[in-house]
Amino acid sequence: MSAIVGIVQHTGEVIEPDVCRNVMEAMRQYTADETRMLNRGSLFLGCRSLWLTPESMHEPIPFEDSATGRIIAADVVLDNREELFRLLDVDSALRSQMGDAELILLAFDRWGEALPTYLHGDFAFVIWDSRQRKLFGARDFFGNRTLYYVQNPKSFSFCSVMQPLLKLTGETVVMNEQWLAEYLAIPVMMECTDASATVYKNIQQIPPAHCFTVVDGRFVCRQYDAIEQIEPLHLSSNEEYEEAFREVFGQAVRCRARTIKKVGTTLSGGLDSGAVTSFAAEELKKQGKPLYTYSYVPANDFADWTPRSRLANETPYIKEIVQHVGGIHDHYLDFRDKHPFSEIDEWLDILEMPYKFFENSFWIKGIFEKAQQDGIGVLLTGAQGNHTVSWGPVIDYYSQLLKKLQWFRLAKELQLYSRYRGIRRSRLLSIISKQAMPAFAAHAPAQKKIADMPVMINPAFARRTKVMERLRAHPFNPMDSSSSASISRLRRFQNLAIANLGGTKATKLSLRYGVLERDPTFDPKVVRFCLSVPVEQYVQGGYDRSLIRRATKQYLPDSVRLNQRIRGVQGADWVHRMLPDWPEFMAELNRLCRDSIASELMDVQRIRSAMAYAGDVPRPDQAFHPEIRLLMRSVIMYRFLQKIIL
Repeated sequence: MSAIVGIVQHTGEVIEPDVCRNVMEAMRQYTADETRMLNRGSLFLGCRSLWLTPESMHEPIPFEDSATGRIIAADVVLDNREELFRLLDVDSALRSQMGDAELILLAFDRWGEALPTYLHGDFAFVIWDSRQRKLFGARDFFGNRTLYYVQNPKSFSFCSVMQPLLKLTGETVVMNEQWLAEYLAIPVMMECTDASATVYKNIQQIPPAHCFTVVDGRFVCRQYDAIEQIEPLHLSSNEEYEEAFREVFGQAVRCRARTIKKVGTTLSGGLDSGAVTSFAAEELKKQGKPLYTYSYVPANDFADWTPRSRLANETPYIKEIVQHVGGIHDHYLDFRDKHPFSEIDEWLDILEMPYKFFENSFWIKGIFEKAQQDGIGVLLTGAQGNHTVSWGPVIDYYSQLLKKLQWFRLAKELQLYSRYRGIRRSRLLSIISKQAMPAFAAHAPAQKKIADMPVMINPAFARRTKVMERLRAHPFNPMDSSSSASISRLRRFQNLAIANLGGTKATKLSLRYGVLERDPTFDPKVVRFCLSVPVEQYVQGGYDRSLIRRATKQYLPDSVRLNQRIRGVQGADWVHRMLPDWPEFMAELNRLCRDSIASELMDVQRIRSAMAYAGDVPRPDQAFHPEIRLLMRSVIMYRFLQKIIL
């Protein structure tokens, strides 16, 4: 794992040593075991490397192959090293000493620009071919590692993070108005529909699953792989699907748990993190190593206001997982005196951009800080599990049964699901009927839609940038919630802008704390497998998420594995935590409303209305109300604008 940086002068102009040193000095904030740089006249490459795997300790990066004249700067952890060794006929005696960057160069000799399709893992790399004076680089399939660049007539510069690029190129900050407009207009977590754009107009990024070349100042970027419509997987029994799941998922966990340091997981009381934890613990037991788990718990004085079907403190379920799995050092962290408002500045420094996931921001950052203190090298999560391993669209599937007139099967499913969930069948049938036959529900009470989520943009700014028209015309329109669950799921994995969100957070947290976040539920092989599995495997016998429930029979306690009545809800105590600082929070909102730049971009009228709704002392049970969330998102954007302007 590394922070990489580089520049090539198209004109052949020599890069001054002071420029190189200044750039590397700007990157000293990122945790590293070794710093190296290479200055060859019009070429500069630098790297701050963190040693996580045995082979990474022996490999200098940038790495140069004198035989071919190629040099590579790489931020990489490859998961298919053994497969590549076999394909490339690498002598077994050389394998343990060959680092990932050297292996990539060897593979580039064989496959050229088709190279990225053969790599499995998290990576962002750039190769300089001195003989052809050509740059070639790529970013991994789901963009788990970031790679930003500045291209101009004189030079091409790249870096894992954005700020050093400004020092390297001498360019000033130029805000990207279109990015800002989309960020403010999109109500969901997604930032921008353009996967190559950033908040800065003069800095772009290589999108996930893309590679690029630069020759004589000409930059060409193309997509090398994509999630298309997946061929359905046909197996003969439930048991075969369960075994196939364990094989694919188990391999994804095993390869991500490979490190010379300690391994941790973020653990809630649910299926996704529970499955990751259980599979990881089993693998580490073979190595004689414990697994460290980190679980967020609400403040001690928080009174859980959530419905009976939700649980803000998942400690009872977490402890049952820990006891059932064994070999775990568990940690329960309440992050006393921390809350979303207290962490804004640090998050803006880490991400270099505004963000929307504030409800969980304080404990996500807190877990990384604790993991760093404990010497964790890899922190496994199950963040994407809802869309892969534990997918199970009950209402969508049952509505399909209704439309297909499969009455007997639907009646049996409803009977079981009603019993396991504790919901009356008449209520379920009403919900299913409305989804299956929306025309008959035209006069029914409206359900909360995406449009009810906070929209921060000033209407005048929206009109000037024509952002709403652009969003509606986009193939992955974030405002559209009309597609079926299956289509929405597929589009999610095809939407590279969504992948950027997770990759940005994972990369920059890892660089700050020296802890590599990895998600086995977002492994490309796991994603493709899960997309190929028939929906009947996910909803079956009155259970949603049926496949993972059945496949983890020996891995998770039944109290967790078969729990369909209660689901955890994280971040429910964020308003409660902020109450002592609420006057300061409201004072900053008042400054925002008087600020000329912020007022030009954000809907101050709606912000004032939301402030009136919140009042001087908000109720903790308003934590997920759109107006309250609007206020926090607005302050984050305002604070970001202040940092940039100053």
